[in-house]
Amino acid sequence: MFLGEYAHTIDEKGRLTIPARFRGELAAGVVVTRGMDRCLTLYPMTEWNRLAKKGAARPVAARGGGRRRRRVCGGAADVVPDKQGRVLIPPNLREYAKLDGEVIVTGLHTYIEVWNLESWGKEREDLEQEREQATEWAELGI
Repeated sequence: MFLGEYAHTIDEKGRLTIPARFRGELAAGVVVTRGMDRCLTLYPMTEWNRLAKKGAARPVAARGGGRRRRRVCGGAADVVPDKQGRVLIPPNLREYAKLDGEVIVTGLHTYIEVWNLESWGKEREDLEQEREQATEWAELGI
């Protein structure tokens, strides 16, 4: 299971060091793809295979099916961590998420997201505002 938030860096060769707590589940390989909100999503092979099987069961002609596959699979890359726990993030994916230097790695139970530091700051602010709004609504009994 992936939990927590970690500050890491992407080196000059485009390698991301995976947090030590996550490495065991990723040893067999990782699929890196475009995530929502201009971040990257990293899936362990077992989770990727589970999702791919579900996705393959949906017809390409289903509403948005082909576009969804192109978005998720078209830009994806499968990588294997090296002995130091690093994965090479392809240039097209680094460019998509604007990853260079410092990044934030977040664990989201069955997968991982990698965020540009500035984008993550904005996302956290948005999450905090949503939490505050939910609290206000709850206080009103709504």
